[in-house]
Amino acid sequence: MKIIISPAKKMNEEEDLLEVRGLPVLLDRTQILLDYMRGLDRSQAKALWKCNDAIADLNYSRIQKMDLRARLSPAVIAYEGIQYQYMAPKIMGSGELDYIEEHLRILSGFYGILRPFDGVRPYRLEMQAGVLLEAGGKTFKSLYAFWGDSLYRELTAKDRVIVNLASKEYSRGAEPFLEPDVRFVNVVFGSLARDAGGREKIKVKATEAKMARGEMVRFLAENRAGDPEAMKAFDRLGFVYSEKYSGEDEFVFLRQTERNIEENEAGGSLRKI
Repeated sequence: MKIIISPAKKMNEEEDLLEVRGLPVLLDRTQILLDYMRGLDRSQAKALWKCNDAIADLNYSRIQKMDLRARLSPAVIAYEGIQYQYMAPKIMGSGELDYIEEHLRILSGFYGILRPFDGVRPYRLEMQAGVLLEAGGKTFKSLYAFWGDSLYRELTAKDRVIVNLASKEYSRGAEPFLEPDVRFVNVVFGSLARDAGGREKIKVKATEAKMARGEMVRFLAENRAGDPEAMKAFDRLGFVYSEKYSGEDEFVFLRQTERNIEENEAGGSLRKI
């Protein structure tokens, strides 16, 4: 089983806390992207990154002196987003760290795919960025085209089960290539709401979902989970598994304070959905 997550925009250098165990498997392709960004002037780079002047200055300076094989930080602690804060890898035990190294993969616009302890440098390049570059005699107009099916091939080289805790922007790097024998389980964290027509729907709040994704990774690591079914026992941050709204390959978790409680017709007790 492989668990996929998104990167975070904010990154720092953490060279001493945990040891780098390897280099990203698609680093040669990353070098192509680095060379491409180095060929942009500052205004072009800022447009690519869609950021303010301060962030553009920081990242433009970074790419000019970036060495992809030196001064590296383990990816899982280099990213500083909400999901990573709730995953809390800095305080994981050795067993949990070994678990995420085997099962967790981070999808990245710049690095393609990362194991948690692959060495990385801080960068800015989102998967939806509008690139226009040439490589290997081909022209690429998006990072999805540039990476092609390479992320999917790495994910499924030894495993045929993928748990998707990534945002749509990043899961799109693998999902279009799914083969019939690969199980791809989407995980949704939300609450019940009603649309204008009064129909029930699942409402997802981005911040809460990021928090829950991080907690889910920690939960799976602590329990050494080997298959997606283990996720159904997750009950953190007020979320619980909803059998009613879930399917075989989509696991829905609803906020405990907002979910419906229905009478169990068979036994007359209450069941949570």
